[in-house]
Amino acid sequence: MPRYHDELVTTSRTPDAIAARLEELILDGVFRPGQLLPSERRLSERLQVSRASLREALRTLRSKGVIVTRQGRGSEVAQLVTAAQDTPLMHLFRDHPRTLFDLLEVRSLLEGESASLAASRGTPSDRVLITRRYEEMADYVQRAESIDVERLARLDHGFHLAICQASHNPVLVHTLQSLTDLLLSSVFASVKNLYHRPAAREMINRQHARLYRAVIEGKPVLARRVALEHLSGVGEQLREIEAEDQRLERSAMRLEGWQ
Repeated sequence: MPRYHDELVTTSRTPDAIAARLEELILDGVFRPGQLLPSERRLSERLQVSRASLREALRTLRSKGVIVTRQGRGSEVAQLVTAAQDTPLMHLFRDHPRTLFDLLEVRSLLEGESASLAASRGTPSDRVLITRRYEEMADYVQRAESIDVERLARLDHGFHLAICQASHNPVLVHTLQSLTDLLLSSVFASVKNLYHRPAAREMINRQHARLYRAVIEGKPVLARRVALEHLSGVGEQLREIEAEDQRLERSAMRLEGWQ
């Protein structure tokens, strides 16, 4: 029996109760956007409900746009936050680099609390996933002959997202997922601008390791502090690079004025 079987069972077998239980499982990340649901037979067995009631529940979710059904493929969880990525505001955010520091502030608000909650609420399964994501990132950094910035940014983001999921706060998780493109651009900028600098690279690796240990060891106060220090440190390094570029530009302009 699948390890999440007990999470799926519903105490009420009416279609409305089944639909509500499936919505809870989607909110909790047991079924994620884009993921195929088990077949009706398997799902009815795991929920311990009749297939007729299950079909009615699935129709309810389909009418709400929570799931979509494709011919010959089955039902899958809808991409719940896709539309938010295509709004004019999101395009403005992506196209103007000055919003990077605003993004770091938002990440501090969300990820600091995520780390604290993950440290206090995380289950053994959550810690397995966080460890897997951390080791994937750390192993890549250690083994790669040359760093692929986009790949490392995605591994970095995956580590922080695993911590957020361990917070067991669905609103917090879905808020972060709704900002995936923007957050990835923030991580990408950090990696691209900082990772080739030995001091900055060492700082990032050290902070990731401290954050990982604080969450895994169940230390919420320390986890929040380390998460905030990590993002604050990244912001300070990026501001220093920005200031350095401006100094170089001013120096070049003065030099050209004498030629």
